Amino acid sequence: MTSLKVQSDRATNAYRVRLNSSIDCVKFLLRQGLAFRGHDESSSSNNQENFLELLDFLAKHNEDISNVVLKNAPENLKLTAPDIQKDICRAISIAITNCIKEEVGDSYFSILVDEARDISGKEQMVVVIRYVNEKGQIIERFLGIVHVPETSAKCIKKGVEDFLSNYCLSSSKIRGQGYDGASNMRGEFNGLKAFFLNDNASAHYIHCFSHQLQLALVAVAKNHVHIALLFTIILNIMNIVSVSCKRRDQLRDKQRELTLSALHKGEVFTGRGLNQEISLKRAGDTRWGSHYESLIRLITMFSSIINVLEIVLEDGISSEQREEAFALLDSMQSFDFSFCLHLMKDILGITAELSEALQRKDQDIVNALSLVRISKNRLQYMRDNKWDEFIKKVTSFCVEHKIITPNLNDKWVARGRPRRGLQEMTNLHHYRVEIFYTVLDMQLQELNNRFTEANTQLLLCIACLNPSNSFNAFNKEKLIEMTNLYPNDFTPLDLMVLDNQLETYIMDMRFDDQFLLVKDIGSLVEKMVQSRKEILYPLVFKLLKLALVLPVATAGVERSFSAMAIIKNRLRNRIGDQWMNDILIAYIEKEILDCINNDVIIQFFQNMKNRSHRSMRASKKSTRAFEASENPHTIVRNEETLVGSGSSPSRI
Repeated sequence: MTSLKVQSDRATNAYRVRLNSSIDCVKFLLRQGLAFRGHDESSSSNNQENFLELLDFLAKHNEDISNVVLKNAPENLKLTAPDIQKDICRAISIAITNCIKEEVGDSYFSILVDEARDISGKEQMVVVIRYVNEKGQIIERFLGIVHVPETSAKCIKKGVEDFLSNYCLSSSKIRGQGYDGASNMRGEFNGLKAFFLNDNASAHYIHCFSHQLQLALVAVAKNHVHIALLFTIILNIMNIVSVSCKRRDQLRDKQRELTLSALHKGEVFTGRGLNQEISLKRAGDTRWGSHYESLIRLITMFSSIINVLEIVLEDGISSEQREEAFALLDSMQSFDFSFCLHLMKDILGITAELSEALQRKDQDIVNALSLVRISKNRLQYMRDNKWDEFIKKVTSFCVEHKIITPNLNDKWVARGRPRRGLQEMTNLHHYRVEIFYTVLDMQLQELNNRFTEANTQLLLCIACLNPSNSFNAFNKEKLIEMTNLYPNDFTPLDLMVLDNQLETYIMDMRFDDQFLLVKDIGSLVEKMVQSRKEILYPLVFKLLKLALVLPVATAGVERSFSAMAIIKNRLRNRIGDQWMNDILIAYIEKEILDCINNDVIIQFFQNMKNRSHRSMRASKKSTRAFEASENPHTIVRNEETLVGSGSSPSRI
């Protein structure tokens, strides 16, 4: 019996070594978003790809793994099969989701939802939740991604509710909704927003600020014919200059020559990180800030682009290419193009910081509103005071690139219009009033309209929680009014208590030195948890959590789509929905993945598909194989016992 126990312990230890090795390899690959399998996974293959190559690397640096996993492992218990890899990944996904469940608990949360097509053309829906954890920190967690047969609001709502039920989360705890503004999402009557509001009046909807910003600064600007023409020309430039490898190489060569020439003339200086190679960047309507970077690169590489277009004009393989290059040269070397190019660059530059800030996970509404206000003030200041500086900059650019600059005091001649019957105007009036003022006014009007589209009353109430400047924005009446927007969270008795609690709270905050330097609601909540003041002011703390939970941007969803493009790409376009979901959960929630012990993963792995019983029988077989050379008589007796009982080990 002692000999059998020793054999069993050795087999069990060997099994755990093999399983731990496979789990470590899977965790590493999940963190990097790498493929698991290769084309030929035989032991003699030189193209085993990531999982087996990594396992072999570990074995070369660990003798125990080499002996147990690669050399002496039974054929049916190597734990390297593709199904085993998927099951381990599934176990990791379950472990991560359990951690998220425990972290959310019974807290309030907001949902962020969006849908997009993957590389195989399937419509995928992403669900992210936002909540405040026990430490008072704002957390956004990826719940999962699922294929939806249609993008109607009802279908998406059912998918969201299924997700929440899998995480044991109730839709009654939803206190905010964040979408990208599509009609099936934000529709007043039949949109996803309306369906959740019908079930839960406290699930307030905040339109994604970054999407509003993108619409206000790009889509609205295109309503002006000159700006629309600018972006059309830029798109054509991208198509003819950067679509070909040959043209891209020519563009890089021309830019390198210009940089070297500028270095010799002393116009630019050398240094670490300076004069790096750049290329044109195609703008995308869904990529925040991409238009601004596209315009910056176009201005920087203007001369090189002109040189490449001249090459196409002379050496183009077809008359259509030469004609397009000729038209682009004529358009780019016009004062109108340079004027609109610099105008949109300055407008997008004013809100570049806002676009970046709104992509942070811990962004709160008060800070977002402050940044929006700053952007509007800067646009207004540019309109009122920056004309002279702007026209000087455009003129200097035209002189540098030998572009004819019109006399602003001359009469303006309209293109394509008969001169008879038109009111005479100068070039100054045309460029300053009809373009500069008009485009800026369109931006300001759109910003004012869109950023009051959200629940204005709620935003004004939340602003009263801002702790900056010694809680200067505090307004007790507004905060009591805020409770009316959450009828299920505050009872009439709570309202009576809150009135007195707010008075004590504000005096305590203003006289406590540790709260003097707090600048935002997120830091205030963390500081209250650290000082245990959330226990003293539970109702005020609830108001603060409700304010933090509201999402102002759907950056978490956009990051999930970026991860999906890495996991399911052109070379891996047949990944199944469940397999992709498990990989994405581990890849996105790396922070949780790093904290999960292998023993937890092993427990979930063993509980899948009745694996515990199968692995026990397989372990007995591996015990006999492992001890065959040392005690053959014992192995014979064990085999007789197994045969007599009629058992047959299963393949794992």
